[in-house]
Amino acid sequence: MKTPPLETFFPFLRWFPMTKETLRADIIAGLTVALVLIPQSMAYASLAGLPVVYGLYASFVPVIVASLWGSSSQLHTGPVAMLSLMSAAALIPFATPGSETFIALSVMLALMVGILRLLLGLFSLGALVNLLSSPVIVGFTNAAALIIGLSQLNKVLGVPFPRTENYLADLWRVLTQIPDLHWPTLGFALGAVALILGLRKWKPNLPGVLIAVLLGTVISAAVGLEQKVKVSIDQIADPTVREMLEKYDDGQRKIAILTTKMTELEKRASAEEREGGAKGAGKATKTRALLPVLEYQRGMEKKKLIGLNVDLHHATLYAHKQADGTLRFFSQPAKDAEDQRRWRFAGVKNGVVTLSAGGDVVGVIPKGLPSFQVPEIHWSLLLSLLPAALVMALIGFMEATSISKAIATSTGERVDTSKELIGQGLANIAGSFFGSYTVSGSFSRSAVAARAGAKTGLFAIVSALAVVLVLLFFTDYLYHLPQAVLAVIVMIAVFGLIRIEPLIRAWKVDRAGALIGITTFFATLIVAPAIANGILIGIALTVANCLVRSMKPRAEIVARKPDGTLGGIRVHHLKPLSRKFVPVRFDGPLTFSTVAYFEDIILEACADFPDAKVILIIGSGINELDASGEEKIRELHQRLKKLGIKLMFSGLKYQVRRLLEKGGLIDEMGRDAFVSDKETAFRRLMQEYPNEEPDEASEDKTTDAKVKASESV
Repeated sequence: MKTPPLETFFPFLRWFPMTKETLRADIIAGLTVALVLIPQSMAYASLAGLPVVYGLYASFVPVIVASLWGSSSQLHTGPVAMLSLMSAAALIPFATPGSETFIALSVMLALMVGILRLLLGLFSLGALVNLLSSPVIVGFTNAAALIIGLSQLNKVLGVPFPRTENYLADLWRVLTQIPDLHWPTLGFALGAVALILGLRKWKPNLPGVLIAVLLGTVISAAVGLEQKVKVSIDQIADPTVREMLEKYDDGQRKIAILTTKMTELEKRASAEEREGGAKGAGKATKTRALLPVLEYQRGMEKKKLIGLNVDLHHATLYAHKQADGTLRFFSQPAKDAEDQRRWRFAGVKNGVVTLSAGGDVVGVIPKGLPSFQVPEIHWSLLLSLLPAALVMALIGFMEATSISKAIATSTGERVDTSKELIGQGLANIAGSFFGSYTVSGSFSRSAVAARAGAKTGLFAIVSALAVVLVLLFFTDYLYHLPQAVLAVIVMIAVFGLIRIEPLIRAWKVDRAGALIGITTFFATLIVAPAIANGILIGIALTVANCLVRSMKPRAEIVARKPDGTLGGIRVHHLKPLSRKFVPVRFDGPLTFSTVAYFEDIILEACADFPDAKVILIIGSGINELDASGEEKIRELHQRLKKLGIKLMFSGLKYQVRRLLEKGGLIDEMGRDAFVSDKETAFRRLMQEYPNEEPDEASEDKTTDAKVKASESV
């Protein structure tokens, strides 16, 4: 059925007219999804290196826009684990997680992803996702799930996770800090795991994630999980710790200065480019030549801070109350002191040190809705972020369409991938103007919506309105939510994505494809946190494998099997049909990429059968011919003719024969060299060479066997 013109531009018109039953079902489904969306969005924002409030921002405008302009009525768009990690990984080399620059880049990346998806949808280029083979997707997803889950380990243990460009080294630093773990934090994490998994098993209808968040927040507030104090560096009595703090504070200032210089240089270079002409371009090039030096210096300072961060967290301090009532912190506790709490480094800025004796909580969440703001564009980073943005656009699209199609199997709704791309693109573009980072379709929330009976995309708007209520009235109550609980939510969600069986099946069916999937898995782990490069490696290997396969299609000399069908003489150890004519089956296109292999097969047949007078190409499997293929046939015909060997074809498809006709090759070779089917060719060649002794299979074959042979080739 043709879509009405107005509905083409406003897909949400298909929701109408609504009934009371439909409206009621969507409201219930929306509220049900909101119970999952609110805690998930905060957890995924933390995974993306952003303050948790940005997860709520990403669950407002993008959700509404995607539901209005998407093609699936049950797909729920918003923050997802995979793209949250990929966003953080893409931006870590350029800014510190949580900083203003990092937030601005996250929003800019969402805009880039949105534009790319919109373009893919407008030009119907969704087929690009076919470059992602199943083993590559599985290998990448498994690696990404491990990376995402284990990246939350520090929050479960209550130790720092210094982030560099080497994820495995960062993870090892976390593991070496296990002796310094914070036991109450670990207790909250284990309790959340037990509660979520227990409710999932015994009370699946209850929102386990939301219950874990609420209980965790209440208990955290009751026991005072967060215990922080701000003091000056001079109040740290331990000289070694004080020196490290001064170095850390000084290093942060140096990084800020270097970042400011880089920004100013880029602005100056852009201004020089606007001057125009060769002179302006030359000035801009010289200005930008200074950027790599500053980038190197900033990288070295970051490496120093990473080591200092771990060393400072390892140090334990105890508060000593002085005679004037002030506190000083020593490496040993005071005798008979009431306060025996162990204080650890939590941060330092401008000479003020934050010490913590408890666990990390979400803290202050800004109240109110995100305001409209044009995303800040860092032009110097556009090309650097483009590969990650393209991979995120494809990965997010793949997730969204696979979810939509899975749900559509039960609802019967038709999913238009181009419209879905447009909807997802518009969602990210619109969201970037309201503080949102990159979003996509969520499998877990879409599944919840489908189970809850969602009928139209209105359910997603209801869930977004629930987020609005939280932003307006309930952010204060989330202050004491433990970060460990959010980490557990992420870990449970992503570890469920790990699948081994598809790779095992692929190994049995397509060993090369399975090896590419396994390679993608390890490559993604090795290049992490830049996991987009992992899937690019998988795509490159898939394309290379496809090219190699296409260059060597199935080709073999055939003979009769005992049942009368045709099979390769080498594979099945068959006796040749004749010494005078050699049937060669070629299944594949005869184009520039395969002509060399085609020639090798023909020459190999001539070498194996020196008495041959005819080489018969069974061409029913040749479905494409180009100029290179036509020229190669002409060349082989002339070479074989000089040797007294005739080149024949049987069963050529109409489009292939028509091209040979246009090129004049059929007349050149003789029309008798082209036979309609292989059985006719066999009969004719047997008559031409009557002195040949047929093999046993040929003597016994029947009319039924001939028919069967015709069907099998």
